[in-house]
Amino acid sequence: MSTTTRTADAPLPHLARQYWLLTKPRVTQLAIFCAVIGMLLSTDGIPSLSRLLFATLGIWLLAGAAFAVNSIIERHIDAKMARTRMRPLARGEITPVQAIVFSGVIGGAGMWVLNTLVNPLTMWLTFATFVGYAVIYTVLLKPYTPQNIVIGGMSGAMPPVLGWAAITNSAPAEAWVLALIIFVWTPPHFWALALYRVDDYRASGLPMLPITHGPELTRLHIFLYTLVLVATTTLPFVLQMSGWLYLAAALALGGVFLRYAWRLHRDYSDALARETFRYSIVYLAALFAALLVDHYLV
Repeated sequence: MSTTTRTADAPLPHLARQYWLLTKPRVTQLAIFCAVIGMLLSTDGIPSLSRLLFATLGIWLLAGAAFAVNSIIERHIDAKMARTRMRPLARGEITPVQAIVFSGVIGGAGMWVLNTLVNPLTMWLTFATFVGYAVIYTVLLKPYTPQNIVIGGMSGAMPPVLGWAAITNSAPAEAWVLALIIFVWTPPHFWALALYRVDDYRASGLPMLPITHGPELTRLHIFLYTLVLVATTTLPFVLQMSGWLYLAAALALGGVFLRYAWRLHRDYSDALARETFRYSIVYLAALFAALLVDHYLV
């Protein structure tokens, strides 16, 4: 059965779910969470509910559009990897043309929402993030350099800046400190995944660091980046963006991350790499939640 026929014959709820999956909702949720934290940290009070909702909607729509474009470009790679072969385009549940139209519709809607109901600065920053992820990272970096995660990490680090700009119509140094934290967090997070999924990445042909430079060097890089990450997470306290409550949480969370990274470096196992990857997600969410609690309670 052809892809076109499969798509045409699919029940509407099933097809709607495939479009939903095209936006990579689990990844988008973490990005939106960080954007909302940026919105809340940007002001001493509570932002306007309508502004918060429209900004969240606009950022989500453009993020979903970027992930859809990423899926179009990487559909042949996704089909080779166990982790991604069930994605809609890799399975032929949605055609590339349908995905392009879907991305254009939700991306255009996101730009309209941000430009009209939030502010043009947020729209342009979010569009730049879209281009950075969907084009610069996906097309120019990911297939050609093992430093793809490092260089391309700036796109994934932008949500707090977008959220801050949505409320204040500015992107001050404080917002970029939050982005820097995510930027430094990204390599150990993704390299932990690449370690236990190394056969997947080898099959895909992508030049991930464990393949091009070996697992030992990758594990050392994870440990060193985690050291830098823990130091970076003290910046909100140093710059008086936060108080002692956040600092204590950052050091405690960072200590656990460092322990994972050190154990990976010294006594590797796939199970430990998987645990490290999962903890890295919890770590980032908890770190930004601690910033928020400190902001309103201290």
